[in-house]
Amino acid sequence: MKCGRFFTSLALASAVIGGALAQQAPTPPAATPAPVAKEYDQQFLVAGSWFHGVHGLAFNKDDQLFAGSVIGQTIYRVQIDSGEVDRFVDPPIGMADDIAFAEDGTMAWTAFLLGKVYIRRPNGKTIEVANGMGGPNSLAFGKDGRLFVSEVFLGDALYEIDLKNADKPDFKPFPRTELRRIAEKMGGLNGFEIHKDDGFLYGPLWFKGQVVKINLETGGIEVIADGFKIPAAANIDPQNRDNVYVVDTGTGGIWSVSLTSKAKKLVASMKPGLDNLAFDSRGRLFVTSMTDNGVYLVDKQTGAHRTIVEGKLAIPADLAVVSENGKDTIHVADVFSYRTVDGQTGAVQDVIRVHGDTHAYPLGISVGPKHVLLTSWFSNTVEKVDRKSGKLVASFGEFAAPVDALETADGTIYVAELASSNLVKVSADGKQRSTVAKELRSPVALARGKDDLIYVTEIAAGAVAEINVASGARRVVADGLAGPEGIAVGPDGRLFVAEVGQKRVVAIDPATGAKTVIASNLDIGLPPYQGGPPGLVPTGVTVGAGGTVYVSSDIRNALYKLTPPAP
Repeated sequence: MKCGRFFTSLALASAVIGGALAQQAPTPPAATPAPVAKEYDQQFLVAGSWFHGVHGLAFNKDDQLFAGSVIGQTIYRVQIDSGEVDRFVDPPIGMADDIAFAEDGTMAWTAFLLGKVYIRRPNGKTIEVANGMGGPNSLAFGKDGRLFVSEVFLGDALYEIDLKNADKPDFKPFPRTELRRIAEKMGGLNGFEIHKDDGFLYGPLWFKGQVVKINLETGGIEVIADGFKIPAAANIDPQNRDNVYVVDTGTGGIWSVSLTSKAKKLVASMKPGLDNLAFDSRGRLFVTSMTDNGVYLVDKQTGAHRTIVEGKLAIPADLAVVSENGKDTIHVADVFSYRTVDGQTGAVQDVIRVHGDTHAYPLGISVGPKHVLLTSWFSNTVEKVDRKSGKLVASFGEFAAPVDALETADGTIYVAELASSNLVKVSADGKQRSTVAKELRSPVALARGKDDLIYVTEIAAGAVAEINVASGARRVVADGLAGPEGIAVGPDGRLFVAEVGQKRVVAIDPATGAKTVIASNLDIGLPPYQGGPPGLVPTGVTVGAGGTVYVSSDIRNALYKLTPPAP
């Protein structure tokens, strides 16, 4: 992806996830009838937004702007004057990490997680032109209609895809082994463009902090500029084709670089998390922010920017809450950041932004005695953030697709691994590890119970299990659930579970397994992609000290607040 969100460790995670998913039932079990009770009052504490992280960006010849979302698996059309957005290519093939247009109007995009490249002809015909690639990330057409594609994070190479027979009835997509490889081991060639005048490719090397010029015939590479933190994309200015504009996702800086003098100039300073850029026919510069679900128009002279569309949250996943003096603060794993939300006002604050402060993508979150733990099967990490300072203090890797983690009073960490199906005990320094429980059935989320008890949702089994971490004893608390994901223990001891297959939250008595529906018709349960984990973006649930329940909407990119009914 242009944002570089999936590192090489995901290759191992993706391979072993397949084994875990083999245990998943093909159809969710029918939900057990729940007692009729008055449901909680629903309101949105944080309003939703378009996209699910916004990445690829391109204008067609009619100056229509198109934006891609990998996790959202959709290509959107954005009205730059009104900010209105509509879907253009639906899931799953719309998973565009990058978008490009040819002179004849053909649209091309990379489906990063599917390993595929697609084109869409002006008549609307969509054709898969390549598959089996390792993280197809960025692409561009040459002036002669040739299509060039790079692999980043799950590969590191530049290829040409031959489209001359793509419209024939017997055309079959090219596997990677049959593509012309131009260069490899470059250092992460991200969002690039091919110069209309000289025919050379200009683009950033993510891992080297450089912008380079590449000969598409020989693969020769020349460094044009360096010293960037994490350059994510580079485009030629159509008003002055001696200038290439570069976005630095690590700093939020937007730079111009002269191709003749190689002089660098900082044009604008925004927040970390920028991902892509594009020029319209008038030479106006637009950029995307994956962290803020935003598209912005940037003034090249003053550096000021205007918001076209933006969100408060990017892709809210797991949740945790801290209740102090009657006030709830919700901690959100927002995939491209770690944020907090005021439980009364809904005000959102950044704590950590991906690539500005860390390179991991949080999906699981918990608040322990000393640390907030951020867990990600994307980046195969568990990270420790100091509760007082909000600073990242440790990052542990080499897990088997970790999905959630909990910290105990002595600093011990318990980690649920999707790929190994294990609950793992980890010492405070991360050096000592042992298996507490095996054969978890596609775990998604953890919650801490009394004493030595941990509760885990098992999405493949449609169940909630209780594990005694001292003895390893395991008990099924409840089953018959359709897609259980987020879980939390309420102040009354009940378990609150997001049952995404039924679009609802249920409260479960851990002693009897009795279920009560507290909220229904929720926009939760973002569909996974083929080969991905069943809980792609886990729906988070957390409960404040007063019994208020907070639920993340991974479909709306919003946050629900569920208030208990009056007695």
